[in-house]
Amino acid sequence: MATYILLVNFTDQGVRNAQDSPKRADAFKEMAKKCKANVKDLYWTLGQYDAVTIVEAPDDMTATAPALSLGKLGNVRTQTLPAFSAADMKTIIGKLA
Repeated sequence: MATYILLVNFTDQGVRNAQDSPKRADAFKEMAKKCKANVKDLYWTLGQYDAVTIVEAPDDMTATAPALSLGKLGNVRTQTLPAFSAADMKTIIGKLA
């Protein structure tokens, strides 16, 4: 399984309904399962992003489906980043020319 980091920002609608954010997070976890992805962790944050989510999925397309499903609800905008573990990075470095 590949790891993806979702950086999340509330929209105006999401801020107006901030009290529902924990409930929406639970719904996102279920949505991800239906897409064959797994939400490993979800944190609300201070600063540039309002939340950070760590998702495992078998491929980019599978990781994209729950992020788009979440975004179309209108409460947040997401940015998805592929993430590499230390073991992954060792493999990548081993392939350097």
